[in-house]
Amino acid sequence: MPAYALILDDHPMVARGTAEYLRLHLPQMEVHAVPHAEGLWRAVHERGAPALALIDFWLAEGTALDLVARLCAQCPQTAVAVVSGDNDPAIAEAARGAGARGFIHKQEPPETFARAAQALLGGLPWFCAPARIPSATQGRELPVTPAALGLSARQGEILALVLQGLPNKRIALQCGLSESTVKEHVSGILTRLGARTRVEAITRLRGRRLVLP
Repeated sequence: MPAYALILDDHPMVARGTAEYLRLHLPQMEVHAVPHAEGLWRAVHERGAPALALIDFWLAEGTALDLVARLCAQCPQTAVAVVSGDNDPAIAEAARGAGARGFIHKQEPPETFARAAQALLGGLPWFCAPARIPSATQGRELPVTPAALGLSARQGEILALVLQGLPNKRIALQCGLSESTVKEHVSGILTRLGARTRVEAITRLRGRRLVLP
């Protein structure tokens, strides 16, 4: 059975966008995306251990640390990496402590993401500390307001959280909205930006810094 990579993210658009990007850069490998832990274990049972597993730190049931530790124990040959949009250095260390071979911050540029995947598949660790994305670099970015992007103030607020890599559930909690309302806003934001996925939206906004009113 051919080697494959597994993406676990409970936000379907993020999962599909990540999978599509990896398929472009890892043409030799099948890439599958699953929205929950059950799908991950089903894939492991049916296909064997994946060569690469990228797991979102925040899942619907909480952090993925227990899942990461279990996967590392049951599939020691799998290169497991944790992905998160949080700027807390403790998350990368927690991922390392659970046995992950890497941590990739969601605000890293796509080419860095591709290099990280290649390194992990080559047996090398890859830990992107949040400190590698310094606020000082924001001064070289072009500031842009939600209105300039054709977005409402609320959509701008939600876009700022999307750019941090947060899933709909956490955005809903932070904004005091229902998850379905956030989903509608995110769809409207993607349409306005001419993007199909969150990953594509983040890429389109590279070089610009969102400034909220």
